[in-house]
Amino acid sequence: MTQEQQDYYNIPIKYRRMENLHIVFWIFKDIGWCMGFAWLGISMIIPTLIISIVIAWRTRQIVSELCHNIAITVWISANSFWMCTEFFKVDHLPIGYGLTVKHLAMIPFLIGMFILGYYYTWYKPRHKGEL
Repeated sequence: MTQEQQDYYNIPIKYRRMENLHIVFWIFKDIGWCMGFAWLGISMIIPTLIISIVIAWRTRQIVSELCHNIAITVWISANSFWMCTEFFKVDHLPIGYGLTVKHLAMIPFLIGMFILGYYYTWYKPRHKGEL
């Protein structure tokens, strides 16, 4: 096997279709948020999250893909929580220390950053030959 063949990463077409559908749901969720259509934004949370979890599960054998896909899942969770706080008009409510309810979205955002930080600072340097 040549080096070029070893460096090639194939995605099965059924996985690619699911990833593409995931993007469609995600965009509709954000369009709903942007336009103030709570029914659209909120209804797109479940399919967007489910597909991101399935994608993460399917890529679990490749640490790079798994870490990035889990980070995407927690990003969607944070983004969805933030969106809901705005739709339900609780985003501005104080929770203490100068923080508001929408700042709770930082928890999953930070979890995603921690996962990617682990991958790039700990895992990847110790596994240079992997994807």
